[in-house]
Amino acid sequence: MRTIIIGLALTLVAAVALAKQPAPMPTPQSAPQSSEKPTNLFMSVSQVKDLIEKAKSERKPNQPLVTEPMLELGGYDGHLEYRASVGNASQHETEAELFYVIDGSATLTTGGKLVNEKRTDAANLNGSAIEGGSKRNIAKGDWILVPQNTPHWFSPINGVLVLYSMHMPGEFAPKH
Repeated sequence: MRTIIIGLALTLVAAVALAKQPAPMPTPQSAPQSSEKPTNLFMSVSQVKDLIEKAKSERKPNQPLVTEPMLELGGYDGHLEYRASVGNASQHETEAELFYVIDGSATLTTGGKLVNEKRTDAANLNGSAIEGGSKRNIAKGDWILVPQNTPHWFSPINGVLVLYSMHMPGEFAPKH
């Protein structure tokens, strides 16, 4: 019951964030352009299971992470993350990240400092680990919100960890 209430609260926060976004300007074309992403607003439990199997089959040996698109609406894209081994730690400088644990368990470290920090693009950093930070055991059914500019790392992973992950604009992230 607690998980359902927390899930509904996080969904409400995301809905409020979406409602505050300016409406898109209408375009003269009525048909979608080929470069536009299709909108996917629903995914059944059987589709999620199929997506997990797809990620599992597409995973290459020693590949720590496979992502598959799930739900998409404008700039809010949710992905399935299939984590079969420990990968890099991350830090998103302009976005918060919301996770829901679909299956499995791990230790999540947040905060601290990235070890061997490298820039992956204009707004993201990664590292081989995290020095310091707070550790928390996470498992199926847990929700996690990682504020923008916060290092985070899943290590160790117990077997396989399957997550739903959604990046959200930083202005909706809690202030430090």
